[in-house]
Amino acid sequence: KVLVRDYVKEKIGSKYLKPVLQICNSFDEIDFYNLPNSFVIKCNHGCKWHYIIKNKIEFLNNKKIFDAVKQQMQGWIEQEYWCWNGFEMNYRGIEHKLLIEPLMRDYLNIPCNEIHVHCFSSNPEFLIFFDNIRNKKVFYDKELNIISDDELFTANIDNKILNQIFVLSLKLSRKLSENFSFVRVDWMFFGEKLYFEELTFTPHSGFCPLKKDIEIGKLLNIGNLK
Repeated sequence: KVLVRDYVKEKIGSKYLKPVLQICNSFDEIDFYNLPNSFVIKCNHGCKWHYIIKNKIEFLNNKKIFDAVKQQMQGWIEQEYWCWNGFEMNYRGIEHKLLIEPLMRDYLNIPCNEIHVHCFSSNPEFLIFFDNIRNKKVFYDKELNIISDDELFTANIDNKILNQIFVLSLKLSRKLSENFSFVRVDWMFFGEKLYFEELTFTPHSGFCPLKKDIEIGKLLNIGNLK
């Protein structure tokens, strides 16, 4: 994820990157006293290896929780994710780091909404919008027509703003997916602003069923793969 940030800067600039407060080699290197009251500690070489600190003072004063988080984070940073959970080879060979980022959530402490743009041969073909407030998701094609949704979907966001975010995510994903046979470009938006999350090359190790699997599979051109 450290090297990916450099790639994103080169392609679309730093405007859409989330701030990184610290980059550390181990838990003991974290300078807690120069961090805000809330933040996220995450590993750069795996998926969902993170811990959320909502109140730094309470966290630092609770030795039991502090020691448990330290043990968990150190355990993660010493492991190889690519062969431990699924078989996502793109995580192999990454220099293990801990990234400290701001906690970006609304007043209800609900995770930000997300957009996953699926790109084939540098072309965004469809996206999935995750409304985390309502715990629903909806599939759109590249023309932003709804393909399928969870029941009757109504986003908890102004439609005009949502459409602008979708159009921007497709435009930026096209740039970030150049020269890749397939990549899923993941975004979040907070305060009506779009932020890059990551490039996902093997979602769920390829074992997550999606609606219209056959149609999606036909979008992948494997003729040039070696």
